Amino acid sequence: MLQIGLAVLHLLALALGLPSVVGRARALGRVARERSRGDALHRAFAADALWGVAAMLWIGSGVWRYLAGTEKSTAYYNRNHFFLAKMSLLAVVLLLEIWPMVKLIRWRTAVRRGASAEAVAMPETARRIAVVSYVQSALVVFMVFFAVAMARGLGAMPGG
Repeated sequence: MLQIGLAVLHLLALALGLPSVVGRARALGRVARERSRGDALHRAFAADALWGVAAMLWIGSGVWRYLAGTEKSTAYYNRNHFFLAKMSLLAVVLLLEIWPMVKLIRWRTAVRRGASAEAVAMPETARRIAVVSYVQSALVVFMVFFAVAMARGLGAMPGG
């Protein structure tokens, strides 16, 4: 039952995460285009929060599945090209997230302290974070391809 529960959490994280990061990108695109940015910025904050929850679910359930061997042994994963490619893409997604995360935390803090969205959210910065978000969403889709291939037994190196 644990195996099924962890797999469900992992897939639900995908269902939550992918639309969240795309939603963040779309909301930040509106921030970059509109003069009155308050509503769009709050939508970006909400989508960003869901993206963070999805990341915690993904990483938490994924690490548990990896280390506990609920699906396959850790050795199997370590010797699978598709798993290693998937983890490489995850590393890229996480590295790409550092700057947007820091920037959005600063914006949230400033808005909570009473600053206006127009004073906080600079259009060019919002546009750049939107681009990063779209890139991350594409990487997540590629991660799904690697996960499906791996689940079908592809990519295993000898000895795994």
